[in-house]
Order: sequence, then C-alpha cells, then structure tokens
Amino acid sequence: MSDAPNSSTPNQERNTENWFTSWFDTPYYHILYKDRNYREAQIFMDNLTHYLNLPEKAKVLDLACGKGRHSIYLNQLGYNVLGADLSENSIAEANKNSNEHLHFKVHDMREPFEEKFDAIFNLFTSFGYFENDDDNLTTLKAIKESLSEYGFAVIDFMNVNQVIETLVPEEVKTVDGIDFHIKRYVEDGHILKEIDFEDQGRKYHFTEKVKALTLKDFQDLMDEAGIYLLDIFGDYKLKKFHKTESERLIMIFK
Repeated sequence: MSDAPNSSTPNQERNTENWFTSWFDTPYYHILYKDRNYREAQIFMDNLTHYLNLPEKAKVLDLACGKGRHSIYLNQLGYNVLGADLSENSIAEANKNSNEHLHFKVHDMREPFEEKFDAIFNLFTSFGYFENDDDNLTTLKAIKESLSEYGFAVIDFMNVNQVIETLVPEEVKTVDGIDFHIKRYVEDGHILKEIDFEDQGRKYHFTEKVKALTLKDFQDLMDEAGIYLLDIFGDYKLKKFHKTESERLIMIFK
C-alpha cells in the first residue's frame, strides 16, 4: 500500500503491510462506513461504564479512536477522555471537538502511555491489524502498562467463528454515488476484505486485513502478558458469550 490512495499496481495489491495507515487516512474509509449504528455503540458504552462502575471524572483512554465519535460520547457521560489514533487525519478531525476534559493525540497503540488510566477501551475490532503477530502481544502489554492500579481494559473484537461462518464473499455497496466492490475471504489465519472502487475517473484498491483471533488466542496472549481476563460478553447488551452464535467477543481485563 502506498501512503497516498492512488490506484495500486499488481505488486502493491498483495502488500498489506500497515494497510491501515493509508486506508484509514482516506476520506473513502469514512464514506464506506458512515452508516454504522452509533446509537448501538452508545448503548454499549452506557452498559460498559455502568458495569465497570467508573467513578465520576474517571480517566478514560479511547485507543484507536478514529475521528473521536465515541470519545466525545464518553466525555458527555462525564469522563476525562483521551482519544488516541495512528491516523493524523482522523486526529485532526477529532481535535475540533476538544475541550478541557477531552483531548486527542496521534499515538501508536504498541507504545504505552506515561499517564495511567482508570479505563482503556479498544472498540469495534480495532485490534489485530499488524503484519507482525508479535505486535499483538506488544499492544496488550502496552495497554496493561497504561492502566492505573485499579483500572480495567476492554477489547471489543469480532467473534471470528461467527464471522467466518457467515462471511459474505462478494457484494457491492453504493454510498454517496460510489460503488464499493467488496470481496471477503480467509487466508493464513487472517480475515481479508478487498475494496475496489472508482471515483472521479481514478481507480482505487485497498485491503483490510485482521488477524482471526479466537478467545483461546486472546487467552494465550493475555497469559503471556500477565493479564487477568475477568469477564467475557457476546454482544453490546453484555449478554453471555457463545462461541458459535455471539456477534462480538468483548473482554474485560486488567
């Protein structure tokens, strides 16, 4: 992937290293996913903060925050929020909403923070992007190091068993007059989504690639990182996790 969202050469098409640095920085990423259910996301955060019993003005880190929509909502709930993301364009957009208790910064999630947080949220499958599998362990260790003594962390990941079982191999989504041709498949322990489209006479190609981490995979990584997995849920209403049926894999740990 080149850093600019140009049409790819055949050699570039298979190069997915750091795909997120280019794709997330394009306006097309936000166009394709603009219809996500944010009300559902707010209900999730209501349930999550209630379950964690976070104190008023708790310090919350929204890790991989994108344009900060969820950070903004957490701030509205009364928390002192830092949103962090690798995408400079997303953080520039998010910063328009900054206030005394809501801040944003460009940050690589593999690096721990000097300050400590009462809660760290990594929401909506924002994990497992790295080409090097060791970086997943590095990220978990960084999250652990960034927690306060009594802090909790949450990773909200897809339930890969359910996703693979219900994978739609090909579809076309038309958003804002752009036809996004999407292919999905599993390869080498990853779930891939290839996205092709044309806009203003230019062709674009991007590939999303996420490690197909199961609950067992996370448990092994957390054991290695010295992390305690406290609870597991299967959806945004915090219902019990079922290996084959649940839509999400939501893990609470410290």
